[in-house]
Amino acid sequence: MNLLSLFSGCGGMDIGFEGDFICLKRSINNILHPDWIMDTKENWVKVKKTIFNTVFANDIRPGAKIAWETYFKDKIINIENIYHLESIVDLVKRSNLGITVFPKNIDVVTGGFPCQDFSIAGKRLGFNSTKSHTGKLIIDEPSIENRGNLYMWMREVISITNPKMFIAENVKGLVDFNDIKQIIEQDFSMAGKDGYIVIPARVLHAADYGVPQSRERIIFYGFRKSALKEEALYNLSKEIIPDRYDPYPLPTHAFTKRSAGLLKPVTCGEAFIGLSEPEKSKDNSQKKFSKAKYMGNHCQGQTEIKLDYIAPTIRSEHHGNIEYRRLSEEHGGKNFSELSLGLTERRLTVRECARIQTFPDDYKFIIESQNGKKGLSASEAYKIIGNAVPCVLAYNIAKRIEENWNIYFKD
Repeated sequence: MNLLSLFSGCGGMDIGFEGDFICLKRSINNILHPDWIMDTKENWVKVKKTIFNTVFANDIRPGAKIAWETYFKDKIINIENIYHLESIVDLVKRSNLGITVFPKNIDVVTGGFPCQDFSIAGKRLGFNSTKSHTGKLIIDEPSIENRGNLYMWMREVISITNPKMFIAENVKGLVDFNDIKQIIEQDFSMAGKDGYIVIPARVLHAADYGVPQSRERIIFYGFRKSALKEEALYNLSKEIIPDRYDPYPLPTHAFTKRSAGLLKPVTCGEAFIGLSEPEKSKDNSQKKFSKAKYMGNHCQGQTEIKLDYIAPTIRSEHHGNIEYRRLSEEHGGKNFSELSLGLTERRLTVRECARIQTFPDDYKFIIESQNGKKGLSASEAYKIIGNAVPCVLAYNIAKRIEENWNIYFKD
């Protein structure tokens, strides 16, 4: 099934939808989903390839493209033609001029449209964002091209490519933003000639799916009416969708949910298994970490993660203040097991953040500049990791759709 990825960033959603990646064994519930696992080695598993193949990706951040292409270069055919470093607004405008921009025969469109304007951590300007679609400050009045309205351009791509379904993602804070969730659902439903059934969006907590992090995201699903089987059209249109047709993945771990068969949440300590301290590591992503000084607990990013618990949300706009792996006792550190070994205060490394986001260890986030090609710094790596959808959460979403594909669609 051909997948078109928008606002792709460094590819957390794409990795999940492609499958065939290595993650922590504890992140996959082998009681509920033994068929997801292709290979096991000690604390790690390789999950199976899905039915989805990424044929188009885009973002405006050069570092995201560098990282994405470095990871996928041996996994996707014709990699050099897939990632488009361009604003979605400009892509749609060129397509509307009759220029071939998007591939034909698209089955699924995914997209985490920019969330900074709806995030609790931001200024919460929503549709009135003062940033343009390229991320620059708007001097004139906000318009349909501002950052808070980019979901409308995602809708335009859906209308142009006419996929069988789409999946859109955003921050939980969007739910509390007046009636914006309902407005977005209504706007998405009018995409294309046939229209889409848009399932009432729900918030998923990443820790319920084997991700060692407190990360909540709202997920929108849309199904093209003319592509659905008659019974699927009927059931997806119901106010209460029967379990068999519900597109949302069932929890695999017991963080906010409790039921038989769920595993305990994955902790930071488990996520960091096998990692050496930066000065002893051979992994460039583990060697790099923010040197921003401790500023007191009144500021964001000055807390210490708990090794026996899930991590706080890995943020993109942290301005160097990424959370601490451990604080000194003077600053209130509680990680006595590491402090007693003489290990000093430091913030989370790039690799530790990537582990919390369930990126595989073969994903390179620190890339040296060479032969005139720009590399990727620790600062940029933190940003693209914080922007991403956790790979394991995306895999759960993809596998649920894969399992239901034949009951949803005519062919």
